[in-house]
Amino acid sequence: MRVATFFIVGLLVHVVFFISIFDIYFTSPLVHGMTPQHVPLPAPAKRLVLFVADGLRADSFYKPDVNATIRAPFLRSVMEEKGTWGISHTHVPTESRPGHVALIAGFYEDVSAVAKGWKENPVEFDSVFNESKHTWSWGSPDILPMFAKGATGDHVYTYTYPAESEDFASEDASRLDLWVFDEVKAFFNSAKGNESLLSELHEEKNVFFLHLLGIDTNGHAHRPMSKEYLENILLVDTGVSEIVSLVEDFFGNDGRTAFIFTSDHGMTDWGSHGAGHASETLTPLVAWGAGIQAAERTHAQPYQDQHQEDWDLGRLKRVDVNQADIAPLMSSLIGVPIPLNSVGVLPLNFLNNTQHFKAESMLANSIQILEQFKVKMAHKKETTLSIFFTPYPILTEEQQEQFLQHAKSLIHKGLHEEAIYLCGEMIVQALDGLSYYHRYDRFFLGCSVVLGFAGWTSYVVLVILKTHASLRKPPGNRALISDERLGRVFLCMGLTIVAFLLLQASPWTYYIYCLLPVPVWHAVCKEIGTLTDVIRSAPSLPLWKCFGYFLLVACGIELLVVSFFYRAMLSLGLLLLSLWPFLSGLYAKAPTRSLTWVLSCVCLAAFPLMPVVGRESNVHLVTCAAALTLFNTISYLVSTRSLSPLPSKDKQLFICQMVHVALCAYVLTSTHFSLQQKQGLPLFNQLVSWSTLVVSFVVPLLSSTRLFHRLMSILLSLVSTYLLLSTGYEALFPPVLSWLMFVWINMEQEAMTAAAFSKQELHRIDFSENVDIAKIRQLKLDDIRRSYFFVFFIITAFFGTGNIASINSFDPASVYCFLTVFNPFVMGGLMMWKVLIPFVIVMCTFETIQVSTQLSSRSLFLIVLVISDLMALHFFFLVKDYGSWLDIGTSISHYVIVMSMTIFLMILSVMTHVLTSKRMLVGRKLKVHFK
Repeated sequence: MRVATFFIVGLLVHVVFFISIFDIYFTSPLVHGMTPQHVPLPAPAKRLVLFVADGLRADSFYKPDVNATIRAPFLRSVMEEKGTWGISHTHVPTESRPGHVALIAGFYEDVSAVAKGWKENPVEFDSVFNESKHTWSWGSPDILPMFAKGATGDHVYTYTYPAESEDFASEDASRLDLWVFDEVKAFFNSAKGNESLLSELHEEKNVFFLHLLGIDTNGHAHRPMSKEYLENILLVDTGVSEIVSLVEDFFGNDGRTAFIFTSDHGMTDWGSHGAGHASETLTPLVAWGAGIQAAERTHAQPYQDQHQEDWDLGRLKRVDVNQADIAPLMSSLIGVPIPLNSVGVLPLNFLNNTQHFKAESMLANSIQILEQFKVKMAHKKETTLSIFFTPYPILTEEQQEQFLQHAKSLIHKGLHEEAIYLCGEMIVQALDGLSYYHRYDRFFLGCSVVLGFAGWTSYVVLVILKTHASLRKPPGNRALISDERLGRVFLCMGLTIVAFLLLQASPWTYYIYCLLPVPVWHAVCKEIGTLTDVIRSAPSLPLWKCFGYFLLVACGIELLVVSFFYRAMLSLGLLLLSLWPFLSGLYAKAPTRSLTWVLSCVCLAAFPLMPVVGRESNVHLVTCAAALTLFNTISYLVSTRSLSPLPSKDKQLFICQMVHVALCAYVLTSTHFSLQQKQGLPLFNQLVSWSTLVVSFVVPLLSSTRLFHRLMSILLSLVSTYLLLSTGYEALFPPVLSWLMFVWINMEQEAMTAAAFSKQELHRIDFSENVDIAKIRQLKLDDIRRSYFFVFFIITAFFGTGNIASINSFDPASVYCFLTVFNPFVMGGLMMWKVLIPFVIVMCTFETIQVSTQLSSRSLFLIVLVISDLMALHFFFLVKDYGSWLDIGTSISHYVIVMSMTIFLMILSVMTHVLTSKRMLVGRKLKVHFK
């Protein structure tokens, strides 16, 4: 297979492996076709007012300050006198969209839905707003539209401020909340002169939703412990008090209004959210008004933590819920059906009503969830052959019917406590059954993906052995089975799989996952002769040396896998790598370079031991990083002046790039100072930042194609952008990493000399020169070590300054030089490029090592591909459905990262070749012939 064809096929295979994890673990939990369930009793409230303080932590809300002053006096008085309080436990990812969906629709979105659409629904779903008679909402344009679009009819009204108002650099983000409160007041005042609107407002089953974004914005900009964040809590408390008085007065204090105050997610101490830290998952919940249980005094709390004591709330009964439980609570209060896709369980301790009402509400809740179970089971039964279908054993159709009859009988007899308990048990079983059918095909699809993975990895290994190893090939026909007969066998297998999937009416993606192993294993079987050659050549191979290399690589892969969970393992790995010159004997031949290698490894090992990026901002360290980069550049230019003099054009280019680095450091410092003074993002700084991002892709192509000249130009361009995206110590990471990379290039030259290969003068290597085919060598065992070093440095580039697997590692402050107005996709793209910059530095180094060690571009890459695929397969096996000692989401995210890394490797291998030589990888016209 030619290089270009192999690259395209490999890329497609890995894209399929990457997408498969979403079909297996991140499919939408939604089903359709259920019947809404009504409670046949009057609702306690005619209307509901929902306040959501975006980004409000439970401890920031409940805990008094150092002076024992209550931060939210009105809501504290509600908790002590006429309401019920507790903690709402959110789910990962702790972001605004999934949080509001859980609150208002009662289910937890699959992670991929966030990427499919932020403001609109990637899939239609039911919600409390949709079931209401009318819903009026005020707040962010990022949240409100998704519930309006999904509603049937035109009864959900939204009032939003411009998207530009969500500016992290604004002088006072609390004005977003003031806007909401003012608009609500104006709305009710205008309703007094509008008979049509007045009539609608006095109808039953109405909802008023106030989305308050100021706290979240201030938390991102100033941190949750800041004066701005805490003062915003008091402002919201005052606003809530005013709205409550306004609403009660407007409706004549009829006592038919229910109020709920909560948050969609919390926030870490360093101003980010998205992961599962307690500060992000614990949010406040206060409910009062019609149908809500009044405050209860107690001495025995049902929770073992010390939260209520720290918050001085030990005497008030606390009622915790899951975030999705709030949706059925709101539905029960105003008498609308629970959203059809809700998986929330009605929290009865919040209700102040008769046992009969509670029993009927729990029955409606259990039937609503049971309806989802029935639809899910029917769908799975229709798409599975009867001989293969395995129903959920605990909840058969007969048991469902018995439950309904028994529950209704208990309610009819007045045995409400027993009915409530029975409905609770049924809800637990129905939710387990839903989960069972939701992951019904996981094992089947997982096996298909593993077969494809194993086949692809086996094929790459055989290609390496066939084209890059000197094997004794005895004469004669080595084919164990003819290609034609082998093709027929695999064709029959493919047709059988297609027929099986057609009978089951499987989705089109199932065909890809199940058919992919067929051509892959067909290619493996065609190369089986290579394996027999290896076996026959075994006596002439250094088996113990081979075994030692493979054992070290296996241990190294395990170290990399563990480093995904414990970053400090990268520091251990770097310390072990620093011993390489002593173990290989290179220290005796090049002691100065060996000691430089040790020192650079030790310096880089410090970064994984530091806190993840974003927790502490320090622009002085960014300035130091710029100074270090300039010092390294000047030192290099001075040291190589005699060996490789710079042309006048390149001197001017380097001077411009160094001035640009200094300018970027100034822009970052200036922006930081301006934002601290609440003066906004200066236009000049923004223009420089975006211009830097654009020119960083072009400027390296203008430099000389001499090895170190081109690499230095690439480094200066990348560091310029990285400085603008930095907030603290991470700005030092690229200079230190590049130092180690430059040392690695020189050490590999020493290793080539020690192995009796001809040594090239590094300063003479030109990337634009054609490759001399006669000098291309075959792979050696030491190339396995080179490939492992590369994979290790790639992982270090990803995780050196934070765990990319966690959204929590990123701070919006990183992009403030580019924009301060909330834009999730642009901000996410800039943050991703920041992560990829160290990746590109390592990629360029690897390309250099391939050229300087006289290997074809394909050779080392094949070994790298095997190592990364083995890591991905390792993470795939770590994902468990039942009782995993690892969190399933963590293992999946790590698998996604490794697959993304492999795809990036394949794409960037071409991009870095362009950066270094102005020539495409496939343009070398290199055709190596092997004996």
